[in-house]
Amino acid sequence: MIEIRTKHEVEGLRVAAQITAKTHARLAQEIHPGVRLKDLDAIAEEFILSQGAITLYKGIKQTINQRPFPGVICASVNQEICHGFPDGRILKDGDIVGIDIGLRYKGWCGDMCVTHMVGQVKPEVKKLVETTYESLQRGIAACIPGNRLGAIGTAIQTYAESEGYSVVREYGGHGIGRELWEDPFVPHIGPADRGPILRTGMVLNIEPMLNMGKPYTKILKDEWTVVTADGSLSAQFEHTVAITEQGPEVLSILP
Repeated sequence: MIEIRTKHEVEGLRVAAQITAKTHARLAQEIHPGVRLKDLDAIAEEFILSQGAITLYKGIKQTINQRPFPGVICASVNQEICHGFPDGRILKDGDIVGIDIGLRYKGWCGDMCVTHMVGQVKPEVKKLVETTYESLQRGIAACIPGNRLGAIGTAIQTYAESEGYSVVREYGGHGIGRELWEDPFVPHIGPADRGPILRTGMVLNIEPMLNMGKPYTKILKDEWTVVTADGSLSAQFEHTVAITEQGPEVLSILP
């Protein structure tokens, strides 16, 4: 069942989303060549707790495996699409790293991902990151009452493929509320006439993942990290979006 949120509930989600955005802003100050992923993880944990929130990723399990996730953040580097470990690896000049953060504040969940460019990246890498961000914006713009859910994925897919990138199929967005992952699953591909009709009060997380190569994926032996099957680079951005009578409202943007 897809939840329809009251204005009070949306406000609770907004506060959680804002803490997530603030955590990202804090990490952005530390992302540079030479920083270790596990140090970013420690900074994120300290900041989240300082805000009165709790972390959600550390120790979580998936139905496809029973290995607890080891970090507070997901840190997906270069060809890693999502769910990368924040381990002892050191970021290098020219890398990209997708940082995904999930938390809970006063019962409401926040979830947001940003792909950072580390130092000086190649022009084609910069274009991938910028196109992924713009794809997210196009998906958000489709969050209009009366559209079907598939309109979001169609907007993302149409733009991404027009720029020469592929869209990951197996992983997508989701509803969000008291739980981090709620119905519906939000595909980042069309068709536009698929899925439930969008209604005022729905809150969705939209998180397109674009690959330089083919859209195919594989999971590493750690049972978590998803990478591109062909070794090409991948980027991801994610926002929490409330559907209102006036159109989409992004909750995870700092004022």
